[in-house]
Amino acid sequence: MTPQNPPTGPSGAGRPSGNPQKQQTVKQQRAQQREAKVEAFKKERARKARNKKIGIVSAIVGGVAIIALVVVAVSTTIPRFATYAGGGKGDTSIEGLETFTNTNNHTEDTVDYAQTPPAGGDHNAIWLNCGIYTEPVPNENAVHVLEHGAIWVTYDPSMSDEDLATLKSKLPASYVLLSPFEGLDSNFVLSAWDAQLKLDDVNDPRIADFFTGYWKGGTAPEIGAPCSGGIDAPGKV
Repeated sequence: MTPQNPPTGPSGAGRPSGNPQKQQTVKQQRAQQREAKVEAFKKERARKARNKKIGIVSAIVGGVAIIALVVVAVSTTIPRFATYAGGGKGDTSIEGLETFTNTNNHTEDTVDYAQTPPAGGDHNAIWLNCGIYTEPVPNENAVHVLEHGAIWVTYDPSMSDEDLATLKSKLPASYVLLSPFEGLDSNFVLSAWDAQLKLDDVNDPRIADFFTGYWKGGTAPEIGAPCSGGIDAPGKV
């Protein structure tokens, strides 16, 4: 007998189901979708990495800027001091220098000083602490610290802020008083024990000459005695 072919019908029984071309298209679409997801993931990861790097760089730049601002702020607020050797024996060759011979006693009384501002003489038993003062200081306490080898720099209260800043930059870090003084006949005055120099120009080179000759030295009776541990006057910076 001749074998019969398998029956065929509308159900498609006996034939491979589906369309191979359509199946291939679905696989390609799924592959493309996977590739698109992978690509999107890579881009998102790259974006996050880029943003992180930008954030780090921005933080570093910001930190550097803050440090720079702090450095500038500190450098403009911290006083700059001049440097002198100290212990000089005096220098009477300085043009305009005046020298005196003053008494040297302790007193509780108000003293009528021979020089204006004082450059030695009887004084209070308690010395004035060295430093910068924005108000006039008591003469009797200030003279005591001259006895210890400090320099008292007095200036006319009308001195400009710019000139005052320049004058401050000429001063050492210790053993110096700076205060305003009414009634000066010059812009400012440098006073040591029994020596005085009246000046007008804050850039005058004789400022350095005076400090070289008389700071912590000169004719002070008690060179090396302290300029702290005494009393502060109003206006101490």
